[in-house]
Amino acid sequence: MSVHTAEISWTRNAVPFLDNKYSRVHRWSFDGGAVVPASSSPHVVRVPFSDPACVDPEEAFVASLSSCHMLWFLGIAARQGYVIESYTDTAEGLMEKNAEGKEAVTKVTLRPLVVIAGGTAPTDAGIARLHHAAHERCFLANSVRTGIVVEGSWRFA
Repeated sequence: MSVHTAEISWTRNAVPFLDNKYSRVHRWSFDGGAVVPASSSPHVVRVPFSDPACVDPEEAFVASLSSCHMLWFLGIAARQGYVIESYTDTAEGLMEKNAEGKEAVTKVTLRPLVVIAGGTAPTDAGIARLHHAAHERCFLANSVRTGIVVEGSWRFA
C-alpha cells in the first residue's frame, strides 16, 4: 500500500465571492516540490475567471491516464528486450453527459507514437499486446469508469 498526496490551495484575494465572479486560479503542490498552476477549464468557467494557461482538472485527468499507461508500457517493453527511443502521446478526453445524465469524462483516447531503436522490434500484434498489458496494469485505468481507448503506432528510429 502507498499513500499519494497533493496540496491544493486557493485564495480569494479580497474580491467579491458570492457574485460568482472570483478567480478559479489555484496551485497544486506535490511532495517532491513541483508546483503546478491550475484553474478551472475555460470550457467550464469563462475567462477571466479561469486561466487557459493553467492546467485544469480535466486535462490533468487525461495526462495522468496517459502517463500511467506510458510508464507501464516502457517497463514492459524493457523487460521484453525492446529499446524504446521515444514515446509521445497526444491523449484526448471527451466530456459529455454520462448514462446518468451527469457531465463526465466518458472516454479517453491515447494515441501514443512509439519509436523503437533498430534491432529487435515487435510485430504490430506484439505492440498491441504491449499496450494491452500496460492498460491492464495501469493503476489509474484500474481506478476509473471512463472508457480508455489506445490507438498506438510505432516506427523505427
